[in-house]
Amino acid sequence: MATITIENYLKALFNLNQESSTISLTDLSKEMNVSAPTVNNMIKKLQDKGWVEYQKYKPIKLTNEGAVQAAAIIRKHRLTEIFLVKIMGFGWEEVHDIAEQIEHIKSESFFDRMDELLGFPKTDPHGSPIPDKKGQIMEQHFRTLSQIQPNTEVNIVALKNSSFELLDYLNNKKIKLGDTVQIITIEPFDKSCSILLNDSIQMTMTQQVCSCLMVVED
Repeated sequence: MATITIENYLKALFNLNQESSTISLTDLSKEMNVSAPTVNNMIKKLQDKGWVEYQKYKPIKLTNEGAVQAAAIIRKHRLTEIFLVKIMGFGWEEVHDIAEQIEHIKSESFFDRMDELLGFPKTDPHGSPIPDKKGQIMEQHFRTLSQIQPNTEVNIVALKNSSFELLDYLNNKKIKLGDTVQIITIEPFDKSCSILLNDSIQMTMTQQVCSCLMVVED
């Protein structure tokens, strides 16, 4: 049975793997905020369980079984987040830390019941896909708002990250998933965008924020 620490490492490897197919010890050390020797010791434990493949100076690779184990933790986390928002009324900026605690509950029936009560959702409150019970995860082919040309209307469908700072900013601007956005102009100097939100509200967004909003054409 995996410990909480092992589960956190698996989750970190899963998240890093979404960004890059090559994961180094340094990448994992930064993600976990621990020393390289500590990471090295944990990788040996994960390798003994058959969940990662690793050779010195080579990238870390999740095995198929490791990926399934990692996806199961991600599934618990994301189901918990959407449950907290949809059923309990929490804000999308409030749920991460709570889900970090609940995701380590071992009872599969607990999360199966949560899934059923929610109507088997496909994504969490931030638009990230929820893995199914077999560890399969829905592919998403979105672009960022920063990649969209002026005069194209798009829908915000997900966030590239769900940091509290970004969520708090979006709350203050009254921006949420499902909103429509049209870029009016792009500033040549810093690539900030003048946008029209929901056909009614005009505002300016930095390139940093635009690069965090995942969109599809309307």
